[in-house]
Amino acid sequence: QVQLVESGGGLVQAGGSLRLSCAASGRTFGPYAMGWFRQAPGKEREFVVAIRSDGTTAYADSVKGRFTIAGDIAKNTVYLQMNSLKPEDTAVYYCAADRWVSKATLNSREEYNYWGQGTQVTVSS
Repeated sequence: QVQLVESGGGLVQAGGSLRLSCAASGRTFGPYAMGWFRQAPGKEREFVVAIRSDGTTAYADSVKGRFTIAGDIAKNTVYLQMNSLKPEDTAVYYCAADRWVSKATLNSREEYNYWGQGTQVTVSS
């Protein structure tokens, strides 16, 4: 079994930055794909960004140019740097992971079988 633990959420003013971390433990695997999804109150969980262990990345249009994902394979950890945050970025952010995910489906939550507990990100206007 794989466990994912997120950290780094919090409250920030619009225009500010936060960095989220997600550490995988247990029966970790490689190659892998890890990503972030988010869910705002009353809305569906949506894709934010993902990375494969070969370095391939995918970003939602809404965060391109503001968010950056990076992976540390040796530590089984991925980081999400969020800059120029907007109130509409407010949500619970979930880390997700699984074995190799195709480039075409990195943004599909159905591809990920392992999920973290979520971390709240709140952006005030």
